[in-house]
Amino acid sequence: MHELQPIHTKLKEEEADKLIKKLNISTLQLPKIKVNDPALDDSFKVGDIVKIERKDEESGKTIIYYRVVSV
Repeated sequence: MHELQPIHTKLKEEEADKLIKKLNISTLQLPKIKVNDPALDDSFKVGDIVKIERKDEESGKTIIYYRVVSV
């Protein structure tokens, strides 16, 4: 992984369920990321929820995004 690439982590099923309940949405309403995206390794499957952590250059804070793996 390149140092500028954001960290991509697969959420466990319990974590994914908590996130969906917290946001009061369905998995289909999350933004999508392709299963063949170069940032994802072979452990990611369609339907998994990915936590993406990016560091904000200006503030230095970590910003978290969520995506669902799609075809």
